[in-house]
Amino acid sequence: MFKHILIATDGSELARKAVTQGLEIAKGLGAKVTVVNVTEPWVAVAPGEVAMAFPIKEYDESVAANAAQILSSVEKASRDASVECTTRHVRDQFPAEGIIDSAEKNGCDLIVMASHGRRGLMRFLLGSQAIKVLTHSTIPVLVCR
Repeated sequence: MFKHILIATDGSELARKAVTQGLEIAKGLGAKVTVVNVTEPWVAVAPGEVAMAFPIKEYDESVAANAAQILSSVEKASRDASVECTTRHVRDQFPAEGIIDSAEKNGCDLIVMASHGRRGLMRFLLGSQAIKVLTHSTIPVLVCR
């Protein structure tokens, strides 16, 4: 059925559950996995006065270190599950766009990701990356809660 699964993670506890479920599905189907961590552009994270106090070089170093830590833990989990896995850190894209682009570029036929389940004002302010992926992806999406 599915041969190549993209699993998106931000390193949160909820995303770790989606990683576990994605790896279980991949193992059961004999599929390979690409795991992606997407970091937003510096200008989206540090607007205005904040940008002056938090230089881009330090931001880049921080997100690279964070992504490396997240992805190395997923690599370990995939080895433990005996699932073929590659990892990617996608920089300077908004999460939904980076997830969809990565799935398309890597020839994935399923996207597995978590939804934080934000509601009300938090959803309005932060948006829902899961909803954006669901509405813009041409690839099937499994959303784990």
